[in-house]
Amino acid sequence: MKIAVSATGGSLSAKVSEQFGRCACFIIIDSETMKWVPISNPALGSKGGAGVEAAKLIANNGAEVVLTGSVGPNAEAALKAAGIKIVTGFSETKTVKEAVEEYLKNKE
Repeated sequence: MKIAVSATGGSLSAKVSEQFGRCACFIIIDSETMKWVPISNPALGSKGGAGVEAAKLIANNGAEVVLTGSVGPNAEAALKAAGIKIVTGFSETKTVKEAVEEYLKNKE
C-alpha cells in the first residue's frame, strides 16, 4: 500500500506537516518495502485550491492513504472522490517515519 504523508521536508526524518494542502512536500511510502520518494508540493504557494491540487498530486502518485494534521473540506472531498483514506490528527511533533509506523501498528 502506498501512504502519502504531508511533510515539512523531503525525508523520513522530516516533521509531519499539520497542513495538507500547503505542506512543503509529500513523502510517498510503500508500506511493503518502506521505500519512499519525496514529492514537492506545487500547490504550496497557491492563492486558492491548494488542497484540491495536492489531492490530485498524491492520487496521481498512487497513494491509497494520506497521513496529515488536518484536511480542508474541498481537499477532503477530492481525496474521497479519488478513493484515498484520510487519517488526520498527526502533529509536527512526529516525524514522517514515526507517523507511518504508528499508522501501520494501529491499522492491524
